[in-house]
Parts: sequence; structure tokens; C-alpha cells
Amino acid sequence: MSVQDHFSSVSATYAAARPGYPDALFDLLARHVPADARVWEPGCGSGQATRGLAARFAHVHATDPSPQQLGEHWAARRPDGRVSLAVEPGERTALADGSVGLVAVAQALHWFDLPAFFAECDRVLRPGGLLAAWGYPDFEVPEGMQDAVVAFRREVEGDWPLGRSLVDAHYAAFDWPFERIDVPSLWLQADWTLDRLLAYLSSYSAVVRHRARTGVDAVAAHGRDWPRPGATPAGCGRSAGRCSCTSGASRWQAAGRVCGRAARACVPAPRCTVPAPGPAGRAARAQPRLH
Repeated sequence: MSVQDHFSSVSATYAAARPGYPDALFDLLARHVPADARVWEPGCGSGQATRGLAARFAHVHATDPSPQQLGEHWAARRPDGRVSLAVEPGERTALADGSVGLVAVAQALHWFDLPAFFAECDRVLRPGGLLAAWGYPDFEVPEGMQDAVVAFRREVEGDWPLGRSLVDAHYAAFDWPFERIDVPSLWLQADWTLDRLLAYLSSYSAVVRHRARTGVDAVAAHGRDWPRPGATPAGCGRSAGRCSCTSGASRWQAAGRVCGRAARACVPAPRCTVPAPGPAGRAARAQPRLH
């Protein structure tokens, strides 16, 4: 699958509304990768994972094929000596051979040309290096909002690109060239306003593609039907303008080999009210390459 640009036109919304990741995820990575490691973060978007990586490792080289996405990256606005930014595709980087201790991919692996990406990981990872990838599927709907959310989802369903189905399938179809390292499931709880949730939906690739195809903003069209502050739907336990969101991460059952030992890192997805299985990722330890 070639790199596709679904987010440049909504880069500001993406930066403001996409969820971050729990400290426990980065702490897990830090148990497998030394603190002096250099990190390559391809498909970094606007930096939802960069901050957690930079807090634990010596340097993060964060890359994205979209100049608009990198323009919204927090490190572009507030430069950090531990972070460098570059417009690069996920399958290629200017980093030197064997220079990276960790390749970290947050909610982006499904957009990459996987054979080319895995080959680039093999090139840049030093012996004993780690590849970690994670993502999150769609959220679960709290009681009282089902009708509006179902109608919205039905309208954009045909506009999801292939990559989305790969996330929903927990990357199970990937031919992973790595062994697996088992990791615990992780959980995230978020407290979002309804406006934040609607902004998050506006950053969906399906919404972007639907607007391009039909000229209709599906979030604006359906958002007016969603419960507003002041009316508390059954099961939400508070004003509908704010919803406690809980997500869980279930382990993905897929393994592979090529780079040596591997690991999976579990990550959260925003899921209002009801805890449920969510996303996970995989990571792989690289063996010394023979030349």
C-alpha cells in the first residue's frame, strides 16, 4: 500500500482533537530500550506520541510525509533539542544505517508500504533495536447517543480507506517479519467535551474523503442531532456535553520473525462509558544483520 495523504487538509483539527497515549505505554517501551537510544518516529502526525518518546529517550527523529501535519507538530511551535522534524515518507528516512534503537509508529503503520518499511527498519535499527507499532479502532457509543452516531457512521462507512480496516482487524493480516514479545494490556480514560469528540470525528480519513466526494461535512450534518449539554442520556452518568471515556487494549494474536525478538505494545482508543477491548501494537527486536 502506498503512502496516502488523508490528513493534510485537517491538520489543525487533527492536532487539537486526536488523543494522546498513556505514560504506561512509553514506560513499557523504556523497559525494552535504553534511555540513550535514538528513536525514529515515522508517520508522527502532529506529535501525539512524540512527547512521551522524547521524555524517555535521548532523541526522537519525528517524520511525516505531510508538511501540513509537521507544521502543527508541537515541536515545530516550541522547538525541543531532543526532537528533530523532517518531511519524509514512512518507508524512507535519511537516518544512517544502524543508528536507531527504537522505531515507534503510532496510528500510522496501516498507511505504509509494509515491505519497504520493514526493510528500512532493518537498515536503520542497530543490533538489539526495537520496532513498536500501535493503533486504535473506533470508539464505543454511550447510551443515549446511539441513533445519532449510527446514522453518522452509516453515512461515511463507504468512505473509509483500506487502512482503516487493517486497524479494526488489529493488523492481523500483516505478514509480520518479527517474533513477538508479550506485553500487558493497557487502559486509558479520557474526559472529553462533546465538541472535542465531534472535532475528533472531523479528523477521520472517512470524513475527509466523504467531504471530497460529496461536498457534505458528515460531522456537521449529524452533529446537530447529538445530545447537547444539559440533557443527560441514560448510562452517561453526567451531562451529555461531557462524557467519561474509557478504553481498553486487547492483545493482538499475530506473530512473525526476521528481525529477532519482538514485542507488542497496547494502546488506547477513546471509548465512552463502557470499557472494551481496543488496540494493541507490535514491536520487534532486531538481530545483528549479516553482510
